Amino acid sequence: MTNTGQEHVSNGAVFAVLGLALASFASLSLAQSPPAVERLKGSGEVARKVLTREELFGQGAPAKPVDDMAAFGVPGGAAEPAETFEGTLTLNDPQASGIFVKNSDVFEIIPDGDSPWKHLAAFRYEFVQSGSFLLPVQEGLVITGSPAWNYLVGPGRVWQEKGDDGYMRAALPFALVQRNQNCVHNGEMTFLFSNRKTPRISNVYYQITQETCYPMKFDLWGISSATYTPEKVPQLEELRAAHTAEITHKMQTKPIESLSADFPQSGIRLTAISAAYKHPENITTYGVVINGVNYTSRCATRSGEYAFCGDMRLPSYSIAKSVFAGVALMRLGQLYGTGVYSELIKKHIPSELIRGHWDNTTFSNASDMATGNYNLDAYEADEDSAAMDKFIVGESLEGKLADAFAINQNYAPPGTKWVYQSSATFVLTQAMNAYLRERTSKDADLFNLIRDDVYKPLNVSRGGLTTIRTNNSPTGAPSGYYGLFFIKDDFAKLGDFLNKGSGIINGRQILESTRLREALFRAPNAVEVGVPILGASATSALGPPKLGNQNAPPENTRRYAHGFWGKHMTPAEFPEYSCDFWVSIMAGYGGNIVALLPNGVTFYISSDGMEFPWVDAVGEMAKLRPMCH
Repeated sequence: MTNTGQEHVSNGAVFAVLGLALASFASLSLAQSPPAVERLKGSGEVARKVLTREELFGQGAPAKPVDDMAAFGVPGGAAEPAETFEGTLTLNDPQASGIFVKNSDVFEIIPDGDSPWKHLAAFRYEFVQSGSFLLPVQEGLVITGSPAWNYLVGPGRVWQEKGDDGYMRAALPFALVQRNQNCVHNGEMTFLFSNRKTPRISNVYYQITQETCYPMKFDLWGISSATYTPEKVPQLEELRAAHTAEITHKMQTKPIESLSADFPQSGIRLTAISAAYKHPENITTYGVVINGVNYTSRCATRSGEYAFCGDMRLPSYSIAKSVFAGVALMRLGQLYGTGVYSELIKKHIPSELIRGHWDNTTFSNASDMATGNYNLDAYEADEDSAAMDKFIVGESLEGKLADAFAINQNYAPPGTKWVYQSSATFVLTQAMNAYLRERTSKDADLFNLIRDDVYKPLNVSRGGLTTIRTNNSPTGAPSGYYGLFFIKDDFAKLGDFLNKGSGIINGRQILESTRLREALFRAPNAVEVGVPILGASATSALGPPKLGNQNAPPENTRRYAHGFWGKHMTPAEFPEYSCDFWVSIMAGYGGNIVALLPNGVTFYISSDGMEFPWVDAVGEMAKLRPMCH
């Protein structure tokens, strides 16, 4: 049974195998390399002291995690693999193995005793190999059926070391994703395998010592016995071609430190980016996109640098409100005309589910967080309320809609009052989904529309083409307000595309450009776009006004439009600038930011310490290319 797209697999599920004899795999002994991928040129002489062959074939997990995650990476001297992995990798006892050490649990979810939270979920994956790359057949979010965890698995590597006694060595990045939530706990696995030797595979060592997840942090490591079942994978050549294309179309990448060399007159201080954080250890990674180059930092873990930094999965949280739900409305506007922005929510949601005052609330009102329905009007009080908690935790489509419409104790005319609510974006997403089906077919899906019309043409990674859906199911409704999983290259491409402001991909007008310019706060009436953000929190994406002098007006310098946050940077508030300009921001829970700057620079950062100090970063980006002309 081959996995394609997302697939629901219950714990202990048995996958069908093809029953091919081992002899039929003699053809797998020589690895093939795609034309765009360099072959490994080492001799196999590697001085390995960590995760040795003896340890991988041994019994029991080490007493503490491996303290250097580089041990999972391809070492200097590694040789091109002489054999190829094609078939199924099964961890035999992940739900019983592993050592779990809790670092924090803000919402007190993890019980004191043993539980699924403290182990991996069932793991049974098909892989193919392309040269020295190990490719999962199924990338993106995989629904496991576990009460705690779903999976993301990324492309790994295969190589040969002389000390491994003829076995090939493999390593791969993976992540545990909290069921129905966007928290990501990044880890790595490694093992030895052979199509010729007995046994075919060693134990699998796995380790998680990193996350982008504010409320839950832990270390989990262990060793599990494993089974390698060689079998022909029908999509082999398709997967190889897709991986080659993904590598070929990655944005040019340089270390973040190269900014100083490439812009020698700028005087940029990279230390200012992390210095603004009270707890910089909570930064996962960050990057700057300028002139078509993605300048990126490393990816820190509590055990050194992550070996697969370029493929580390980063959660979107509410960045999805911008790059999915907000972009989806722009796509509908381009396809069906700008009248879609004035469509009434109530026309596209079953009337028996609606409570509150929705007679005049439009798609645009919901996109601006100004539906008119709210319980609490203090800054993000609705978002932090028990009513919203019930909505966030719910899984069923009907239950989530009921919880969303239960936030209705107070009312203001739609479009006049900003009240931040994830539930508003969920309602909008379901209404847009219904609108799309009315226009096309009953099987149409809003996320798939954006996947196929925006993400794929921009060459977003294969693992970034799925989303969290209702019912903890790959066939549920797209959530819209959270639930995407990107790598740094994805954030760079999506940010750069939006920042250009045209909405054109490969010569085609994909997004309705006027609304996109408004979301960037670059329309002539930027000060009137969307709705003003009133109130402030020191930990919010746009925080309180930072007054440069006593005359700086705090009113109307922050707005929310079309799923994007906007900040009006004025010399009165920021005397370091000689002009005023707007910064458009995509923001996600915990400390995740993508800033789209009017000088054409995109800055992104993934962190989880509930800090959003982006202002200093913008100041450094202004040194690369001026904001004021």
